[in-house]
Amino acid sequence: MQGPPIWQRLLAALAYVLPWSDALGFGRSLFGLFPPLQWLSLPALPLLLLQQAVPFGGFVIFLVLFLAVVRNGRVPYLIRFNVLQAILIDILLILLTLAFSVLLAPLAGGFAVRTLSNTVFLGALLLVLFGVVQSLRGQEADIPSLSEAVRMQLY
Repeated sequence: MQGPPIWQRLLAALAYVLPWSDALGFGRSLFGLFPPLQWLSLPALPLLLLQQAVPFGGFVIFLVLFLAVVRNGRVPYLIRFNVLQAILIDILLILLTLAFSVLLAPLAGGFAVRTLSNTVFLGALLLVLFGVVQSLRGQEADIPSLSEAVRMQLY
């Protein structure tokens, strides 16, 4: 049995640049300790520049992806699944960013906050890598609870 064509796999994998762009902020202290890790930010640079250049760029990208890709039945399922999963991971990262800036602001720069931030960064890295690898294999990246929510939205 042959899987989806390569162009579908590549577009599905490309969706994970969205959450990766928001995860980079959590890796600042790791980038300081291990400068070669900064190379990991290269895939997200075009998206980061677009978000900065366009007012409410992140929200515009979210709307375009959600309305033009996820809700479009003509887009292949693999792409829709991965784009929605990437959007949900991104929403989770945005909520964590807000929690860090509001709840943990008094402890800013402390060891505990840096450790939590590094943990979020490494967790996001693993999720993104898993999503990209599974997309390139032409399979769904099955993340417990998250993938179930994605499937419920797509059916």
